[in-house]
Amino acid sequence: MKVAILAGGLGTRLSEETTVKPKPMVEVGGKPILWHIMNIYASFGYKEFVIALGYKGEIIKDYFLNYHYRSHDLTVNLKTGTVEIHNGRSEDWVVHLLDTGLDSSTGGRVKKVAEFIGNETFMMTYGDGVSNININDLVNYHQQQGRLATVTAVRPPARFGGLGINENFVAYFTEKPHTGEGWISGGYFVLEPEIANYIPDYVTPWETSPMEKLVAEGQLAAYQHTDFWQCMDTLRDVNQLERLWQDGNAPWKIW
Repeated sequence: MKVAILAGGLGTRLSEETTVKPKPMVEVGGKPILWHIMNIYASFGYKEFVIALGYKGEIIKDYFLNYHYRSHDLTVNLKTGTVEIHNGRSEDWVVHLLDTGLDSSTGGRVKKVAEFIGNETFMMTYGDGVSNININDLVNYHQQQGRLATVTAVRPPARFGGLGINENFVAYFTEKPHTGEGWISGGYFVLEPEIANYIPDYVTPWETSPMEKLVAEGQLAAYQHTDFWQCMDTLRDVNQLERLWQDGNAPWKIW
């Protein structure tokens, strides 16, 4: 089963980083967040990726074109131009880099990915969210439900510390508890090829009428993930993920 990753958005809320690079290339622990997401899937044996490019997609192309060289020691003969590779390690991944256009919406990118993959079930997520989700459980759940699409439902991380108040005094304080109220979409979808029919054009966001129609027809199942999930929307999120990584306490590092 192939894994599609939407990596073409502008990332305007992270403009401190995304003026010079696409959001999925913002680094945590010296590696792009895109690499972290791919490792989550690869740890469960899913190693073929379709990356939907848009904004500054050439940077992602350059990264993977030079990936083999980046991950090894090199000897370069300046006279002949030959390159000898030593040591190092490369992941055994197949990466399809699909230029889905600067003006495509998330729905347009999903539609183009579905057309590229063909008549196959595939997984899809965004290029900015990490989790310790069990991908095998997600796939099994999707198959059991027999719906056209499954979305991973997560609890939103709380943005502020929590106070417990008893008779005007603070009874307890929790510093930024992970779990907020309610459920939100955490990405990490499993999709049947028919979902392309729910996307009328390349400018319709996936999160609007396509998902709404799937809901109305009872075709969108929800896999509830109650453990770690974190998106990377702001510089604050980047710094939080970096702290977790540097402290050796990155829950999404399941490989």
